Amino acid sequence: MKILANDGIAPIGKQQLEAVGFTVVTETVPQHELIKTINNENYVALLVRSATTVRKDLIDACPNLKLIGRGGVGMDNIDVAYAKEKGLYVINTPASSSQSVAELVMAHLFGAVRFVYDANRQMPTNGATGFNTLKKKYAKGIELRGKTLGIIGFGRIGQVTASYALGCGMNVIFTDPFAEKATVNVKVGNQQVAIELSSISKDELLQNADFISLHVPKLDQPAIGNEEFAKMKDGVIIINAARGGVIDENALIAHLNSGKVAHAALDVFENEPTPSEDLLKHPKISLTPHIGAATLEAQDRIGEELAVQIISLLS
Repeated sequence: MKILANDGIAPIGKQQLEAVGFTVVTETVPQHELIKTINNENYVALLVRSATTVRKDLIDACPNLKLIGRGGVGMDNIDVAYAKEKGLYVINTPASSSQSVAELVMAHLFGAVRFVYDANRQMPTNGATGFNTLKKKYAKGIELRGKTLGIIGFGRIGQVTASYALGCGMNVIFTDPFAEKATVNVKVGNQQVAIELSSISKDELLQNADFISLHVPKLDQPAIGNEEFAKMKDGVIIINAARGGVIDENALIAHLNSGKVAHAALDVFENEPTPSEDLLKHPKISLTPHIGAATLEAQDRIGEELAVQIISLLS
């Protein structure tokens, strides 16, 4: 049986699938040629990440397709309900990238409070002639320890992010309609400390958080818009490594310009892969190109998790 990993798969996952008899092809097929290729090559499984979309037209046109796999968490690029209705298996890897996404959130937090994102822009052009000016400009950094991180959405990634923040000495609050209480395990050396947290209202979180990190799926409307920004502390810092569109980007820019929001860190955007120029060039935004799960360790875990599920379902 042949599998098309159109957005790639880690070598370890490919090896595990091939060891039990699957043929795994990792050459990327352009979106407009996918249907023809799947049918001509008789692929039984299509594996994607965020670049390839799997909509109703493809599902209807590829009768031999038995499984669609998403290497990652969110499946908004797949018509999941329709695929299942048509009898296809639809799988993802919800646990594999939590660590990597959480570490990227913390990287953005550390970079934001010490202006690393801006210093990296300014030093190559102004460092030789304006060193002392830049040094003075960045002399108002703050520490994360003792500050409050508010997490909106407390699934796997939100909880791992909380464990890192707690390990840094931050206070953590969260809101999640599906999690009234949660136990967060903070690793200290070879020991783990279990910390019990309880969900609070979204309004309470917005009013009390110094930093806000979003960990929610793609929504019909933004989780953060003008109404939510109005309730936040002045000088709040926002991080979004979840999905584009969960923050109203126009509202974000307006509140960055007014000073209500001191800084935003974005790994995801509404119009990927062509984000708004206003976001990309804004001096108060640090940016990464949707790389939350882009670590070697996460990709290996994703590949292995996909392989285990595929072998179980199709062998």
